[in-house]
Amino acid sequence: MTRIDRRTLLKTATAAGAAATGGLLSIDAMAQGKPVVNLQLGWLLSGNQIGEVCAKAMGFYDQEGIELRFQAGGPNIDGVAVVAAGRFEVGQVSSSPSLMLAASQDIPVVCFATGAQEHPYTFFSLKKNPVREPKDFVGKKVGIQATGVILLRALLAKNKIPEKDVTIVTIGADMAPLMTGQVDVVTGWLTNTTALAVLGDQRVDMRLWDTGVKLYALPYYATATTIKTKADVLAKFLTATGKGWAYAAANRDKAVEYLVKEFPNLVAKDERDALDVMVKYAFSAKTAQEGWGTMDPAIWQDQINLYAQLDQFSKRTPKLEEVMTLEILKMTAGSRPKVG
Repeated sequence: MTRIDRRTLLKTATAAGAAATGGLLSIDAMAQGKPVVNLQLGWLLSGNQIGEVCAKAMGFYDQEGIELRFQAGGPNIDGVAVVAAGRFEVGQVSSSPSLMLAASQDIPVVCFATGAQEHPYTFFSLKKNPVREPKDFVGKKVGIQATGVILLRALLAKNKIPEKDVTIVTIGADMAPLMTGQVDVVTGWLTNTTALAVLGDQRVDMRLWDTGVKLYALPYYATATTIKTKADVLAKFLTATGKGWAYAAANRDKAVEYLVKEFPNLVAKDERDALDVMVKYAFSAKTAQEGWGTMDPAIWQDQINLYAQLDQFSKRTPKLEEVMTLEILKMTAGSRPKVG
């Protein structure tokens, strides 16, 4: 997780927006008389959007009187910057710390719902040399992507393990370094079933969440201005999206069929396996009571406190209300599906 510089971010956003519109920074706010919600992703189009794809295919956005458009992210697109600059209305990032770091730099993006109730980020080892709990990290070589180092540091700090007791090895996204013995532990998302298949029945999982570092995954965000002035549109988006995720959970084969039709580059079998795992994170006992997309301010505050302890906020520690809001969730309390 890199530190965010406000000036660089907004400069990047302006360039990205200009490139996308031929130099004209304007939002196509209406389509056939309906408000358009552009969903800026932090990644390439993927199975993370299966709920939105189902909502689109089933006409749930049409029922709410809005149109959804996917805006792909990728290595050269800073989605937070694009949304912060007003180019698109809604964004989604992989992990909640991105929004805390943005708020700490006075970038006015605020989370209004979360797609995953618990973060699927996990440390994987093998049965012959297992890491089942934090203390097992001592003396181990941990293979991790550069952006994930802060997550490991958070785990070590939370469990009072000196960083010098662990060797960090920067790796890519594949599991090969673990299989060849270059490292004792690798990291990834439990939802990435394709990459994990190589580990077979020798795989040992230790989730970041279970170590006490409770981060949210797939949070939805908008600017403070959008939340204030277009709350009704965001509420319609959240209502329809929640119904899409509930449909995907209840109709998994059909959901994957819709997904690969919308995003033809995806492999149906892989996405079907991944959906079974993702549903466990999208829905929980809490969503059964409060509805899909819900979140807990106390968990957000714990995250802010932990990142402050790790000196990750170079400018200032953000206030809770700068990072998240329950306003849109309250507006949709009766319309978001209560599935657990």
